[in-house]
Amino acid sequence: METYDAIIIGSGPNGLSAAIELARYNKRVLVIEAADTIGGGTRTTELTLPGFQHDYCSAVHPMGVLSPFWTTLPLEKHGLKWIFPEASVAHPLENQPAVLLSQSVDETAESLGADGAAWRRMVRPILPYGEGLLKDSLGPLGFPSQPLILALFGMQGGLPANTYAKLRFRGDRGRALFAGCAGHSVLPFNKLFSAAVGLIFAITAHMKDWPVAAGGSATVTTALANYFLELGGEIQTGRPITALNQLPESRTVLFNTDPFQLANIAQDELPAGYKNRLNKYNFGPGVFKLDWALSEPIPWTDPNVLKASTVHVGGTLEEIAQSEHDAWHGKHSDNPFLIACQQSQFDPSRAPAGQHTGYAYCHVPSGSTKDMTAAIENQIERFAPGFKETILARHTTSPQNFASYNGNYVGGAITGGAADITQLFTRPVARFDPYSTPNPKLFICSHSAPPGGGVHGMCGYHAARSALKQLG
Repeated sequence: METYDAIIIGSGPNGLSAAIELARYNKRVLVIEAADTIGGGTRTTELTLPGFQHDYCSAVHPMGVLSPFWTTLPLEKHGLKWIFPEASVAHPLENQPAVLLSQSVDETAESLGADGAAWRRMVRPILPYGEGLLKDSLGPLGFPSQPLILALFGMQGGLPANTYAKLRFRGDRGRALFAGCAGHSVLPFNKLFSAAVGLIFAITAHMKDWPVAAGGSATVTTALANYFLELGGEIQTGRPITALNQLPESRTVLFNTDPFQLANIAQDELPAGYKNRLNKYNFGPGVFKLDWALSEPIPWTDPNVLKASTVHVGGTLEEIAQSEHDAWHGKHSDNPFLIACQQSQFDPSRAPAGQHTGYAYCHVPSGSTKDMTAAIENQIERFAPGFKETILARHTTSPQNFASYNGNYVGGAITGGAADITQLFTRPVARFDPYSTPNPKLFICSHSAPPGGGVHGMCGYHAARSALKQLG
């Protein structure tokens, strides 16, 4: 029987990143994927009508283009091409122009009006050290490479987003823009460290405008897989794993899975206490998503919104905070905060000539069964009158659909689990090495390990570094 140095269960960005890092050290690595195609959260397909290419989960990749690991890999040589918009974020507001967040600090500040000076004071001390900040924050706890910058970031990011936005900004425009960035945390805005996500997303937007992948998000994992294969790795698809005895012989196994699957698959190889802690993991709210085939671009009241790859739809700080509070506490907002993506505005391969794709999701209680279609489309219509008339077809993805599509999306949670103070630094459980388990042969490399959700591959990279200590 063949013996591998490492077997990785799951072929998403983290699994393939772990595989690449191990293969770069001449380890014999096998990646096993349950589905018939690789990809995890980075798959692209025709969800609505022929010729309309939709990203099933991830769509815009601020962390992908800035990933401290991926920037060291020859992914462009293997087919990955980033397409950059004029702006990362547009934030529509009623009865006034939209706010635009772009790579230019000055242009963003100008868009914020009276809050522009406060925005400059927020980002300019940190921005020159952005790459180091990402290296320090996209990993497990440890001694930072730039302790003073991380301390400056931490003093601000440790605050609740609601408190921070009100202290930093005096007007609705600055508060709304920050709220939209903080909404990616999937946390109530009264939680400690919810401001950190808002700060990180703001900083990344000034490092590079948030890009889409040419041809669809599937090209991200295709490039990773092609490089992995070039390094001598192996990939097997269509092989769901439910027990360790289904695997070939190997020295280590890395789980690109949620903690529940780790506990179930390796149940005979892990102590009961550790499995109990895994099974108490909190995934937080789920996601309800809509994809549209559109006859034309979304008719935003302010046409400048079309310049951004991502649109934060939700109005004011107070409205967005209420929506995120509701999802966390088991309620459905009538005016949900939306993260909308406009890939076809920048990548014409996504739709037939002259037509477009659209994508938006909101946060809902874990496992929700409520249809949020009307609430989402009404919210878009609020800032883009006539939007509903452009819809040629729609595809809905409920929390149950997400969980069926990818077993890691428990209850429809797409970020690997809640990033509140109880799990921000101790995911999936509190251990000196969070990627290790009590079994020295088993590791977790999914986004349920640090640094958490996002298409950046850093969970896989750090888990591979941990496994290499075992492999030698």
